[in-house]
Amino acid sequence: MNEDILILGGGPAGAMTALFLAQKNVPCTLIDKAKFPRDKICGDALSGKVVEVLKKYNSELVTRFATQEYEIGSWGVNFIAPNLKTLRVPFKTKTSEKQEIAPGFLCKRIHFDNFLFQELKKYPQIKIYENTAYEKIERTEKGLEVHLDNQKVINTRLVIAADGAYSRFAKEFGNIKMEPQHYCAGIRTYYQGVKNLDPENFIELIFLKEFLPGYLWIFPLPNNQANVGVGMRSDVIRKKKIDLKKVMNKCIQEHPFLKERFKDAQLVDGMKGFGLPLGSKKRKISGNHFLLVGDAASLIDPFTGEGIGNAMMSGMFAAQIAQNALETQNFSSEFLSQYDELVYKRLGSELRLSTVLQSLLKFPFLFNLVVNRANANPTIKNAISCMFEDLDLRNQLKNPLFYLRLIFG
Repeated sequence: MNEDILILGGGPAGAMTALFLAQKNVPCTLIDKAKFPRDKICGDALSGKVVEVLKKYNSELVTRFATQEYEIGSWGVNFIAPNLKTLRVPFKTKTSEKQEIAPGFLCKRIHFDNFLFQELKKYPQIKIYENTAYEKIERTEKGLEVHLDNQKVINTRLVIAADGAYSRFAKEFGNIKMEPQHYCAGIRTYYQGVKNLDPENFIELIFLKEFLPGYLWIFPLPNNQANVGVGMRSDVIRKKKIDLKKVMNKCIQEHPFLKERFKDAQLVDGMKGFGLPLGSKKRKISGNHFLLVGDAASLIDPFTGEGIGNAMMSGMFAAQIAQNALETQNFSSEFLSQYDELVYKRLGSELRLSTVLQSLLKFPFLFNLVVNRANANPTIKNAISCMFEDLDLRNQLKNPLFYLRLIFG
């Protein structure tokens, strides 16, 4: 059968691509190897960027999601420096009025992904195949021939690959390889009854020396649960021969900052590992008859580890370029490179800055310095809080003069 646009994967990147296409009355076919709802190993934090994309699609969807019993609103992030001092950074600093809907959310991926997937089913323009994977893809004169494991063959003009961190398509057609210095290994668990979770559901990024240049996280969830995990760059793990599971368990049981909080906590789900392709390297994410979106395009933030917001934003841009390609009947690499330009115009500066911040974690005394001075000086603390809304202000963090002013100012 012939389909103009084929989307591989129904996670947030693929779902948002399909939803924005359908909203413009552009038909597409979406396949996913799983049947929803299905779990996805992740930190389960939905940033303001997620909310931004949802609002651009349909602001009513944000309102509806905010009423679901399986989510809680999050109002900020606590950065815990290597010296164990905490810098509390709200997600919103430019308004004095408390908004009803939080600027971020915390929700298990099994619920959030299914929430988006059910939205897909409202559109007759989206043809969905669950429990369906592809066996092979071959080039043809007019596009790509996709052989599915249900014996169907789809001839398509454009493949939008949203098949995640282990994307076969990105490897085979985008020539994207796993590079340890641009890749992070992660471990995720769920606990019940972790003590001293933040009253406003601030997420916690805990930069213990055991995991630098990565961190341990604690993200509150409904019903007094918490998503707890660690992320660390793969090249560092290899170099230091670190067993992430073993070190994480040891820290939870013995580290002064953690052991009392986890003393009576119950493990709800065992440790599960996953990979995170980081956006610390600019890659070509389009080519003849294809676009890469989300984790398949390696767009995860190198400092915070956020991937869902960037994935959904890339899906939004992919829909825009796919529509243009269909209207002009131009699916060449040159034409589709407009997608790369859109993605990196919006996310490029942020990814580059996060890469610099990640590298600064090799110097934990700088992190300690910033947190100490911010907690001692409300003006500095407010300025740093604003940095997480203003990219230009955040750029000061990579300027040596910023740290000199902290020391001598």
